[in-house]
Amino acid sequence: MALFSARAYDGLSVDDLVTGLGVHRNSLYKTFGSKRGLYLTALRWYLRHELEPALSTDAVRLHETDKLDLLLMAAAEQAPHDREVGRLVGQALQRLDDVLGPDAANQLLGLRLRARIDTGE
Repeated sequence: MALFSARAYDGLSVDDLVTGLGVHRNSLYKTFGSKRGLYLTALRWYLRHELEPALSTDAVRLHETDKLDLLLMAAAEQAPHDREVGRLVGQALQRLDDVLGPDAANQLLGLRLRARIDTGE
């Protein structure tokens, strides 16, 4: 999850993933089937175990953490051309809207995006 949050999907090679995860290439393929399979698993885990709890506790301060980074990366990079990623991102954005309201959710996403740009993340 951290690898996909920090770098673009297309900017990560399978070698980068194998090195970053400390696993063998064959293990990655046996477990996830492909880079996309790993990505979808990481995205689903993130939505369930990182984003949802953050929305339940202190959603207004999400721009101060990296908890929105994978959502931002997925929305910008993969959602436009991967139907499954688009569905997952759409559900997460709807959840943000439900918790904060659309205007506040958009401001929150914008603040986090600016923070990533300002700090060079």
